[in-house]
Amino acid sequence: MLFLLILLVIILIIAFMSIKIVKQAEVYVIERLGKFYKVADAGLTIIVPFFDHVRSVVSLKQQTMDIPPQGVITKDNVTITIDTVVFYQITDPAKAVYEIQSLKKGIEYLAITTIRDIIGKMDLDETFSSRDGINNKLRVVLDEATDRWGCKIDRVEIKDITPPADIRDAMEKEMNAERNKRAMILESEAQRQSAITIAEGRKQAAILEAEADKEAKIRRAAGEAQAIKEVADAKAKEIQMVYDAMKKADPNDKLVQLKSLEALEEVAKGDANKVFIPFEATSALSSLGAIKEVVTDNKKSSKKIDKE
Repeated sequence: MLFLLILLVIILIIAFMSIKIVKQAEVYVIERLGKFYKVADAGLTIIVPFFDHVRSVVSLKQQTMDIPPQGVITKDNVTITIDTVVFYQITDPAKAVYEIQSLKKGIEYLAITTIRDIIGKMDLDETFSSRDGINNKLRVVLDEATDRWGCKIDRVEIKDITPPADIRDAMEKEMNAERNKRAMILESEAQRQSAITIAEGRKQAAILEAEADKEAKIRRAAGEAQAIKEVADAKAKEIQMVYDAMKKADPNDKLVQLKSLEALEEVAKGDANKVFIPFEATSALSSLGAIKEVVTDNKKSSKKIDKE
């Protein structure tokens, strides 16, 4: 009975040592008699006790590794501190176990030396404006170097770049000066635009005022011309009415001349600067000139007789 109990215990121990359950996203690197035998994937795996041995459990998930902050000297001799994180994934578990003693240490040292090499070729200002370029260069170099270790570098990100305190103060002062400069430029540009707008408004107002004055003068002149025309038309109608009345009355020549002269006198008193004389009035004026000459001759004759 004791023998059976001991045998049962030995069978359970052998079964426990033989049966291995591999979790998802993990693999077992198994050795047989100290030599690499196989890589056991996720699921149930049977090994031979005392002959097979699980050398390492390797995770196939994407992993992250923080690189300790490193002091790096730039091309213009400024010491800055760079904090970096690396994202990597194991693609060949056997190489990751047997090709390097510590994969994480190898990635860390490679990242440090590569960062110093890249930053040492750049100026301080360039390091702040070229993070994407630095990240890409780091990823390419690390991916090529770790390929023989069965590892793939997916991403490299620079978390922080910290310059010395005096450099930060100088940068802040420079930034403030640049902001003040931009503010002054914007203010002067706004003032210039305001002055231009005001000048344009004044110019437009002067143009509109001149056009309005011109239009007013044109309308005033047109009104005066119309008034003159209406006055002249009215006087012409008056003369015509006088003429028609005299014609109907059948006057003698002296009366016609006298009435014509009275009509012309009324016309001359008007506001018009032009006087339109009817054709019939010219004969009256001619008769008036003839009468004046006769009267003058009679006066001369009378004086001559008196002297004799």
